[in-house]
Parts: sequence; C-alpha cells; structure tokens
Amino acid sequence: MSEYLTTQRRAELLGEYRDRLVGEILPFWLKNGLDREHGGIMTALGRKGEILDTDKSVWFQGRAGWMFATMYNTTPEKRPEYLEAAVSCCEFLRTKCYAPNGKLYFTVTREGKPLRMRRYVYSESFAAIAFAATHKATGKPEYRDLGIKAFETYLNYSFKPGMIPAKSERPARGIGSLMIGIVTAQEMRANLGDITVDGKTCTQLIAGMIAEIEKYFVKPELKVVMECVGPNGEIIDHFDGRLLNPGHSIEAAWFILHEAKHTGNEAWKKLGLTILDWMWERGWDKQFGGLLYFADVYGKPIQEYWHFMKFWWPHNEAVIATLLAYTMTGDKKYAEMHRQVHEWTYKHFPDKEHGEWYGYLDRAGNPTTELKGNMWKGPFHMPRQKWYCWKLLEA
Repeated sequence: MSEYLTTQRRAELLGEYRDRLVGEILPFWLKNGLDREHGGIMTALGRKGEILDTDKSVWFQGRAGWMFATMYNTTPEKRPEYLEAAVSCCEFLRTKCYAPNGKLYFTVTREGKPLRMRRYVYSESFAAIAFAATHKATGKPEYRDLGIKAFETYLNYSFKPGMIPAKSERPARGIGSLMIGIVTAQEMRANLGDITVDGKTCTQLIAGMIAEIEKYFVKPELKVVMECVGPNGEIIDHFDGRLLNPGHSIEAAWFILHEAKHTGNEAWKKLGLTILDWMWERGWDKQFGGLLYFADVYGKPIQEYWHFMKFWWPHNEAVIATLLAYTMTGDKKYAEMHRQVHEWTYKHFPDKEHGEWYGYLDRAGNPTTELKGNMWKGPFHMPRQKWYCWKLLEA
C-alpha cells in the first residue's frame, strides 16, 4: 500500500481533502448559505456565493446538518461554528419542515412555509442522520428521539407495501431506497450505537438490505448492477428499465465496502469490489475521461439527453470508493483507478478563482453552468468525500 500512498502523495491528498475542506469549502457555505435570520441553510448559490433563490431544500437541512455535526464530532478543534450550523439546520427541520401527517416536505420557502411534498422519503433519511449526529454533538435527547422517528418513517414508507404510491403501473423495485437505507443505518449506528429500529438493529437492517441488492440487482451474467428491476429481479426491457447510473452503483459499492470493513465480512468485501469493478467499466469515459452519467445495459441509445454529462456527485463517490478499495486491498489496480478519478475530478470541477466546485460539466469537462448550489447540490457529496478520504488517510 505504501507504494501509492507515499509520504509525499499522502501529504498532497490531505492538502486537497482536509485542508481545503476546512479552509475553503465549509467556510464558503457558512458565509453564503447559512440563514442567520430564519435558520437552516440556503443552497441556491451563484459562482461567488450570491443567493440565486431563497427557497430551501429540505434534503439539505438534513444533509448540511449531518455534515456540520460530523465535522464537529470528528475533528479535534470542535469548531463552534460547525455546531451552530448543525443546530440551526436541525431546528429548522424540527420547527418548519414537517407536514401534519408526520412526513417532511421536499421544499419550503425561506421562512419555512411548505411548497412541495414528494412521494418518497429521502428527506426523512437525511433528517435522521442530521438529528443523530447533532445528538452526539449536543447530548440533547430530543435530537436522538427525532432521529429515530425519522428513520422509522423512512423504513415504513420505503419498505412496507402500499405506503408510497407506485411511480408507474408497471411493477418494479429500485435500488435507491436500499442503498440510502444502508448508509442511514450506518450513520445512526455511528452516532447512537447499534439501536433497534422497527424490530431490528442497524447492523441487521444493513445486512438485509445488502442481501436484497445482491439478490435482485446484481447481474453476474451481464457484469452489471441495475437501478431498477421487476419484482423478481428481472430486467425490464424499456428505456427506464435498461438505464444504468454507474456513479450511483459505485456509491452503493463503497457503502457495502464500509460495512465489510466494519464487520470483517469477506463476502461483502468481494461484493463491493465486484460492483466497483463492473460499474467503473460501464461508466468510465474512455474518450474524455470522467464518469458518464447514464448508460444502457445493452448498449442501446439512451432516452435522457444529459446521459453523457459529468456531474459532481458520481465523481465524489468514485473518489471515495477507489481509495477505500485500495486501502482495504493494497491492489495496485485500485490505486490507479483512484489516481484517474481523483486527477480528472480535481482538474475539472473546482473553481480555482472563486472557490467551491462547479456541479455540471459537459462531456469534455467544461462547466455548463456557473452555479455552486441548487436543490440537489450543496454541502454534502463533495464535503463528505473530502472528510471520508481524509479520515481514511489518517487511519
């Protein structure tokens, strides 16, 4: 392993991961996004951090709350501004974002008036990890209770039949709720211990979700991981059914590798590495570099016109996955994959003049918009990547 992570290389990577996270990325969001008047965080920011839209993503009240609480919990400085931001996001969630039925909205106004409710419950998963991490930071029992309740809501709506209206009349199951369930349970366990939720411990929930992914979505005969399959795991031969999202699957791969590392489960380690290998092969753009956003399982034309674009978040997940794979195996193949994706990502996404990252590039790696945040892009995927890789290198 030392052949790749030489003293010099490790110092270079820590400069990109730890030092820029603490010195550039989080200050950008604290200065420009944190709403000191109404609480919570605004994520629709322009290139220099200017506010483009004051409506708030409820996803990001949870995501940002988790990120800042995690930084407070895992760094020796325990900076008070991190805790302030985490509590602000959690209080905005608690007081402004809940609907009468107990679900969380998808978007609200700056002041917290409801704008949109969506059928799925990812807002709840992100709220759960924010409340759990902020409980660990503050010791306040109400955040623990809110976190467990939000996770229970996520599990009930995601996995109990009939709780979420079907997206289509064609029966199907998706990988998204399982992989988000895995990482949510991992964060709940990290911050609250291996608690029992809905009759199972977090570790038991994770094991069941990994088993479902392997049973229904992993296709050895095609060397692929599907996003959506039929009720029994069959491939649905339509545009949506054939669609692959390599970055999404690579994200699932590192969640599984993380669990394999935590438990010592060699079968899960092999599964995570296999998913990474297959979906890297499907997604890496051999002409321009970087990860293509979509592919077709049979190589057919794709319906989505942005399929060849390069989004910020899949590259962050691949940076984590390849470094984690290398540190777990010492295999030079993963060192080379990490070098490739790190170099392409850090060449094209960072804004060297005004800080933070562009989110959306064309196939060649040129920004298609100057915004630094919107309803989906904010202080989560990229800061999480820097934080997680920093901690890997420290270990």
